[in-house]
Amino acid sequence: MRRPEFLAVAGTRRKHVAPGLILQVRRHDDRQRPAEGGPLIRFGLTASRKVGNAVVRNRARRRLREAARQILTVHAAPGHDFVLVARGGTAERPWTDLLGDLTAGLKRLGLWREAEG
Repeated sequence: MRRPEFLAVAGTRRKHVAPGLILQVRRHDDRQRPAEGGPLIRFGLTASRKVGNAVVRNRARRRLREAARQILTVHAAPGHDFVLVARGGTAERPWTDLLGDLTAGLKRLGLWREAEG
């Protein structure tokens, strides 16, 4: 995702705040949607300097990327853009709790779907 797309997602103010992450979401519309034949969901990651030094921010982003791969690709409703924002405890949060934070966010925002198959 590019910066204007991140800002568009943040501009909807639809989010879930959890101890391990902040999940922001935006439905695709005519102005910003993936190219024809593109992915049904898109996600981006961000970690500000408040999270920690470069090593900590990179670790937080790697953990969020893997959580998104495991949860969003399987359970997120299609037709949305997601932004996962790292928080101070993202890098140290137990893995199952981090996955639980993302799952709870999808369910609270009404975008959870059961895995097919």
